[in-house]
Amino acid sequence: MNDKMNVPDISILQAHMYYKNKKIFDNLSLSLPSGQWTCLLGTSGVGKSTLLKMIAGLFSKDRDIESPPEECYGDIKTSDNIPITGRVSYMAQDDLLMPWNSALENVLLGCKLRGKKTPSDIKKATELLKLVELEDSILLKPSQMSGGMRQRVALARTMMESKPIILMDEPFSALDVLTRFKLRNLAVKLLKDCTVFLVTHDPMEAICLGDSIKIMSGSPAQIIDLDGLPDTPTPRDVESKEVISLYSKIIKQMTSI
Repeated sequence: MNDKMNVPDISILQAHMYYKNKKIFDNLSLSLPSGQWTCLLGTSGVGKSTLLKMIAGLFSKDRDIESPPEECYGDIKTSDNIPITGRVSYMAQDDLLMPWNSALENVLLGCKLRGKKTPSDIKKATELLKLVELEDSILLKPSQMSGGMRQRVALARTMMESKPIILMDEPFSALDVLTRFKLRNLAVKLLKDCTVFLVTHDPMEAICLGDSIKIMSGSPAQIIDLDGLPDTPTPRDVESKEVISLYSKIIKQMTSI
């Protein structure tokens, strides 16, 4: 999807977040290797989504947000020394579809906002909707779609942007098991060589997709690296002994936190 030479390593250094009278994390550091999937696990409310939003720049002072954090700072560095601004595609937990737009128009939203929507863009958006199995639903509005369909549109919109840095917050959570399996495989294929940071509650998802897995825990939260990830290509086979063994290890580790 991208030339790997243009896809940077990312380092988050000494990140600090104080939000709603709570210190979410303090002096937190994290590395996201170029062209790899980094998966972040942790319990609800520990600060995974908050960290993702911070990296995406959603707490920056020039954004009009309803409930900004009291304090938010940290260094975000890239291996090519080019700011990540304008190079990130962010997929939130909520699909954030425009209710007045069709599925196709929602996928093309970025093109429209940039004031440029070409026939090739429309073709690409249509192909992406076909890949996420919505080729017969391109004219439907969000109110006419199920939650899973809406999330598939949001995933197609994320892929439409063709950015080198992808931030994803529970992108497959609203999907049934079979569709989730298909779209995980598709995402690995279409986001090949991108620097992907995936937040998930599902250890099996992290094992299947991650080139590295990190666990966020504590208050203020810190991040630890998980060892023992199988040295096999992603998406990994959920039935392999290595995957099942690591899944059990992660469950024990997370329940002991």
